[in-house]
Amino acid sequence: MAIDKITVRGAGIFGLSIAWELTQRGADVQVIDPNGPAARASGGIVGALAPHVPENWNPKKQFQLESLLLAEHFWAAVEQVGGASAGYGRLGRTQPIADDAALTLAHQRAETAATLWGDAAQWIVRPVTGTAWGAHSPTGYEIHDTLSARIHPRQACLALVAALAGKGVVVQPDGIDTALTVHATGVAGLNDLNASHSRMVGTGIKGQAILLDHAMPDAPQLFSDTLHIIPHSDGTTAIGSTTEREYDTATGTDAQLDAILSRARNAVPALRDAPVLARWAGLRPRSRSRAPMLGPWPGRPGHFIANGGFKIGFGMAPKVAKTIADLILDGRDTIPFGFEVAASL
Repeated sequence: MAIDKITVRGAGIFGLSIAWELTQRGADVQVIDPNGPAARASGGIVGALAPHVPENWNPKKQFQLESLLLAEHFWAAVEQVGGASAGYGRLGRTQPIADDAALTLAHQRAETAATLWGDAAQWIVRPVTGTAWGAHSPTGYEIHDTLSARIHPRQACLALVAALAGKGVVVQPDGIDTALTVHATGVAGLNDLNASHSRMVGTGIKGQAILLDHAMPDAPQLFSDTLHIIPHSDGTTAIGSTTEREYDTATGTDAQLDAILSRARNAVPALRDAPVLARWAGLRPRSRSRAPMLGPWPGRPGHFIANGGFKIGFGMAPKVAKTIADLILDGRDTIPFGFEVAASL
């Protein structure tokens, strides 16, 4: 069945990924965003593509696993067509283990990972023998998982823009919705939904992050003291992030970010003298259900919603794009339980 032009509203990670998947499958696509690509949450600097812990398995964790496994091929295709780097690298993640209880739990998770992840990745508990970061582990042990990857969020969005341009699709500041329209409009879209419903559908949660001049491009990412420490391929290292439900300004940085930097430098000796290159703050879209919102917009035939990426949007994006494309182009509904738009309305 022939499908007319599809409009994608929103040039953040969800919108651009969906537009790319649709275009790759031969659809005629237009992308509209008055603020331009990666203007808000998707223009961040951290980019930790890290899995949920392998226990208490549910559809959200399965969806994320499948998306993380799709990522390498997804980003390789983007870079090949557009010629721009997304900063993607599946280099794994290490986590120092704080105490005996955490060590016991880590061993248990190694066993469940073997069942849940299969041969796709490993969750390894091992003695610390001098990690790349030099982070202290009170138990002398650390977790290393081979599923985690890193990406540079803004660069990844611009890589998608370049790949779409290579296929003749240019992000436009304005335009008219077509009969088939995907709304991937982040916090602004959640606010619009809030205004038309009796209860809150979703909200923006502020995060702050910092970028340091410290090059470890081939090192695994580090999760220490609840901080994500991400070495990027361009020779920088990102640290993040805060989670703020109350704030005075959505994009301003403050003493909370200073505290994160101090904690990171205490945890990782290698960062103690690294100069600060940039500070970032922004609102990330979180749905009421805490899962991504995917699928038809109730009461608006031909319109679809892809929103609520929150902290895991970049990791979820390849699978989100495939799921929305399956629905629109093939009529196949593969949306997991709890991800349906109605779950948050």
